[in-house]
Amino acid sequence: MDEKSLSHTKWVCQYHIVICPKYRRKAIYGKLRKDIGKILRMLCEYKKEEIIEAHAMPDHIHMLVSIPPKLSVSEFMGYLKGKSTLMILERHANLRYKYGRRVFWTKGYYVSTVGGNKKAIEKYIREQETADQICDQLSFKEYEDPFKDAKEFDDDSPDIPNEDLEQK
Repeated sequence: MDEKSLSHTKWVCQYHIVICPKYRRKAIYGKLRKDIGKILRMLCEYKKEEIIEAHAMPDHIHMLVSIPPKLSVSEFMGYLKGKSTLMILERHANLRYKYGRRVFWTKGYYVSTVGGNKKAIEKYIREQETADQICDQLSFKEYEDPFKDAKEFDDDSPDIPNEDLEQK
């Protein structure tokens, strides 16, 4: 067991956290995905919190975080989401026009205590994107164009005589 300690306390407090951008916009990929990861890791280092495992999905972020008992989860999430929003919008000024009101994350978040399932949750976070892609490929159905063999369509519009157009 990976115990940590404070002055008079031994503890293991790990949480599976999921946060989403406002309206689940797919702004996490590409350049932003790496930058958001750096920002979240830097903010956790400032508070001396440990991100054990993290993965950015197209519209949300999974994190396995170790938070000491002296800090409540809601206090930590307020800090993480608030400061990261300011840093993201500062580094990427064009997002202010897209997101307005200096809001990047949704109001809520998902949190679950890990308990003895640390390995299972680490594996889930690591492999979720691959599993989603496999499911998408299995359910992918190619639709055929119903009009690809149509030669000509009946046009019921009235014919305009060419001589009227030439006179004008």
